[in-house]
Amino acid sequence: MKKITIILGAALLLAACGTSNNSTTKKNKVVANASTYASSITSADLKTALYKYASDEFEGRETGKPGQKMAVNFIKEHYMKYGVAAAKSDGNYFQEVPLELMSAPGILVDVNGVKYKQVDDIISVGAGKTQVLNTKEIIYAGFGIDDEKYSSYTNMEDLTDKIVLIKSGEPKNDDGTYAITGTTQSSKWSDFRQAYASKRDAAQKRGAAAVLFYYPEVYQMAAMRFGTSSGRMSLAGNSDVMYYFMVNTDLAKSLVSDIETNEKTMPVATNMSLDFKNNSEAISSENVAAVIKGSEKPDEYIIISAHLDHEGIKNGEVYNGADDDGSGTVAVLEIAEAFAKAKKDGNGPKRSIVFLNVTGEEKGLLGSRYYTDIDPIFPLANTVADLNIDMIGRIDPKRKKETRNYVYLIGSDKLSTELHNISEAVNKKYMNIDLDYTFNDDNDPNRFYYRSDHYNFAKNNIPVIFYFNGTHDDYHRPGDTPDKIQYDLLENRTRLVFYTAWELANRDARIVVDKAVE
Repeated sequence: MKKITIILGAALLLAACGTSNNSTTKKNKVVANASTYASSITSADLKTALYKYASDEFEGRETGKPGQKMAVNFIKEHYMKYGVAAAKSDGNYFQEVPLELMSAPGILVDVNGVKYKQVDDIISVGAGKTQVLNTKEIIYAGFGIDDEKYSSYTNMEDLTDKIVLIKSGEPKNDDGTYAITGTTQSSKWSDFRQAYASKRDAAQKRGAAAVLFYYPEVYQMAAMRFGTSSGRMSLAGNSDVMYYFMVNTDLAKSLVSDIETNEKTMPVATNMSLDFKNNSEAISSENVAAVIKGSEKPDEYIIISAHLDHEGIKNGEVYNGADDDGSGTVAVLEIAEAFAKAKKDGNGPKRSIVFLNVTGEEKGLLGSRYYTDIDPIFPLANTVADLNIDMIGRIDPKRKKETRNYVYLIGSDKLSTELHNISEAVNKKYMNIDLDYTFNDDNDPNRFYYRSDHYNFAKNNIPVIFYFNGTHDDYHRPGDTPDKIQYDLLENRTRLVFYTAWELANRDARIVVDKAVE
């Protein structure tokens, strides 16, 4: 998507700066204070923190490992030094996130007396408690799509306790175009990254007990990943979570013989038994959360987030994760210090600012999902926006534009037009960074919008901005070290997030969500 043009009048958004009912003197004071406190965010401080945080001492900060424990204590100590209080009411900076290390489960399937084997015929791609599911009827739901232009569930909304079989792909018109897009371009329902979750969610919200996903194009790849004990993690205690399996051709056709061509949703009579044994191991991990309470609207919250974990040690090499996401972690700490200084001077934010460092991002956005889906410290209904920082210390070598002073923004216009306009106006007033929306395109094949912690807020209709420098040759490699960070760019991008948070926190009116997702 091309860079989005600011609509007429967007620059006027900053004039209010959350103080439209105050005097001009008050306005000028707030603007001056923003610059004063932003200037406390320096490349030198960011560098000092990151050289420690992304050092070999922290062993790559793998979730649940000793290095990750060092990381959370490092973050906590900085909040305490800055005088930023713990977010939890009990004074604990740590939000425990119970996880499971998912060893390969035991799976036995019997369909009309024929037995099917784990890995050869079926693999589990989700958690679940040890249980035997028996049924005399499954539901075949074709493509398993739930879209305003096409739904597999039009005449079958209630799937409570049913086992549902779906297949990959999406329908086409007689002329070869896709029914959903009306063009030769497929929709998200054919993109593996998104279809994998979207088709599962469509069945889950209708009460399905289990989903069998027939996706022959990727089955062998998935079997290599999910069919063995490969260090995958999931949130623990989700015994009520729907079972999610991928099935191979023989098992799929034993249930619906013409599955390759059949797109019709229908009940299918069968005698099926599915015996699932969970072999997972409990893992302890933590989010770190701190808060500066708002002076006028303390029950409205701006969240500034970054993930604290990385890849750990592999084959004896430390994956330091300086950019991913050491850069975001130290940025959040610097922003917290700047807001703390403002509050100490009597210029604290009107709305509360929550500094949220989440665990388990590399394991599947687990820490942020725990916060949003299971145990939000502050009500999601009162959460105004999430500004998520994940990799802002380097340059994308594939980016063709000449200026190095850029940042990719993702998601700013997905839920709130106003948030996007504020973001643009703040940047124009204070930073003049080249805001690049390349990866904000709905058809971005990388699907970055769905791949960092902001997404767990966005799916709950909380407006988000994801700040990102793009990938590089050291992405998820041992070479992601602090000496390769471009600290002047890290400073600029961190200040941009600070200014945006300052504006959101001090506006008179909460930003409007005008593009809510049902």
